[in-house]
Amino acid sequence: MKRCLLTVMLIGLTSVLGVQAQYAYKIAKLKYNGGGDWYANKTSLPNLIKFANANLRMNIFPEEDIVEPGSPDIFGYPFVHMTGHGNVSFSDADAQNMRRYLISGGFLHIDDNYGLDKFIRREMKKVFPELSFVELPFNHPVYQQKFKFPNGLPKVHEHDGKAPQGFGLIYQGRLVCFYSYECDLGNGWEDQSVYNDPEPTRQQALRMGANLLQYATTTN
Repeated sequence: MKRCLLTVMLIGLTSVLGVQAQYAYKIAKLKYNGGGDWYANKTSLPNLIKFANANLRMNIFPEEDIVEPGSPDIFGYPFVHMTGHGNVSFSDADAQNMRRYLISGGFLHIDDNYGLDKFIRREMKKVFPELSFVELPFNHPVYQQKFKFPNGLPKVHEHDGKAPQGFGLIYQGRLVCFYSYECDLGNGWEDQSVYNDPEPTRQQALRMGANLLQYATTTN
């Protein structure tokens, strides 16, 4: 009986690995501490992956993984997405691991889902004490990938009447972290039924997200 069960488990594992082997890589969502809703926008990344695979032939595994900032597993993902509305807290070990990940070629996209700004600026200072977020010019390569955004980030949702801004952390000339602010980019990736956004707005959000994926996995 045990031998039969083991055989079934091995067959199942081989099947899963075989499916995953069809894809080039996975991307992940960051599960952070502090109480903020890191799990927000549940349909956003699967929709973005589907869009990027269809339009850029990126061959990403259809579902995102969940990874913590202090985990060694983070080094297996070329692109990590972070979102939420509330508090973020990185331990010293989290910050050190994130720094190693980003310096070694990883890419972090932080999407302010409204309310994240003051927390993420504080916590990313733990990761890169020597760096500050700088607003990227509209001719930066993140806006000039497959899809062109001559005016920078698209505006998905209105909060405080501010224009959307794209900030970056640049380490030794390389953009290691892109921070979309006053934009709600990830909300635009959600199923249309979640926010009832106009389809043109959703498409612009998905195109910008695809640009970030393309930049992180090719240019970066």
